Amino acid sequence: MKFPIRLAALGAAALFGTGQANAAEPFNIDVVLPLTGGAAFLGKAEQLSLQQAEKVLASGDGIGGRPVKFVFHDDQSSPQVAVQLASKIVAAKPAVVLGSSVVAMCNAMAPLMKKGPVLYCLSPAAYPAAGSFMFTSSVATRDLLAAQIRYFSMRGMKKLGIITSTDASGQDAARNIKELLALPEFKDVRPVAEANFNPTDVSASAQIQRIKGAAPDALIAWSTGAAIGTVFKAIAESGLAIPVATTDGNMTYAQMAQYAAFLPKDLYIPSPEWLPDAPKNALPAQVEAKKAFLSAFNGTGVKPDAASSFAWDPAMLVVSALKKLGPAATADQVRDYLARLKGVSGINGVYDFTQIPQRGLSESSVYVTRWNPENNTWIPVSESRGKPLN
Repeated sequence: MKFPIRLAALGAAALFGTGQANAAEPFNIDVVLPLTGGAAFLGKAEQLSLQQAEKVLASGDGIGGRPVKFVFHDDQSSPQVAVQLASKIVAAKPAVVLGSSVVAMCNAMAPLMKKGPVLYCLSPAAYPAAGSFMFTSSVATRDLLAAQIRYFSMRGMKKLGIITSTDASGQDAARNIKELLALPEFKDVRPVAEANFNPTDVSASAQIQRIKGAAPDALIAWSTGAAIGTVFKAIAESGLAIPVATTDGNMTYAQMAQYAAFLPKDLYIPSPEWLPDAPKNALPAQVEAKKAFLSAFNGTGVKPDAASSFAWDPAMLVVSALKKLGPAATADQVRDYLARLKGVSGINGVYDFTQIPQRGLSESSVYVTRWNPENNTWIPVSESRGKPLN
């Protein structure tokens, strides 16, 4: 299916267009996010991103002449609350719902939406079944890890320490690491120490000391939010001075500032393509999409980061579908429309839902980055799929 409005064009037209739909009744799109609780750092960043997207879209012609309005519901970082909210939302029979930010909440809501509405989860750790009503944002955890392990391996770091949290995101990472290290490509890479911890633990010192004793070349620490801060602090206190990689769920300026005193010296994060200088050979449509994304935050005092990106492309994709299908679109129509999209340039890569069902992005959209505290940003250090630049 040929995409009628590129995501870049949708953002740019909204930024610089002349038509306005403000006089009409808003077209509401429900969004479930953790605006309080342990995952609020993600939810609030995604809320801000959607609020900026709403302002951008307000300058366009809307959905059937109606301006887009994102209606936020706080799941309080709780799967149980997410289910309660989803039950009320589904009863109103919307065509699509965005959220939540964390896979545990998405998985909790998904059974209520087996027959619609479309649930566009903003967590990369979700793995919806092909043809289902659930879609998921950004690049899969497995693809992020594959690129990071490839980067370490090609840089000669073959002995890995691994620490993951016991929640759904950490378990997903642990499972994927095990499967990846069983592949022929990584036959020379081996875990020399593995540990896990509860996200609510106040210390991970014992686990890090055990890992340090195994003398790994590099460490994969996979958890988000306050939990990864606990791990970073334990690493600093132990004196473990090796490269550390973590999930792009921690790729936020707020966290880098909060943990600045004990961040690993060499902190790597595999990331999709939202950074302005990745990839170097970006298509013109991608450059245009990123320009619209970054321009939307002008004057807000906020620098967009990975958390901002998780919500942006899904919002633009969904709005594009509704603009094409009209305000009376059904969940089936939106699902089928998204499922046939390919060659669509967004800020996180070029989407092809026909080849990568429910997600649209593959490992080819992953670039390993390194945090640069001097420049206060992430610098790409790899080509696509984690091949080192030098």
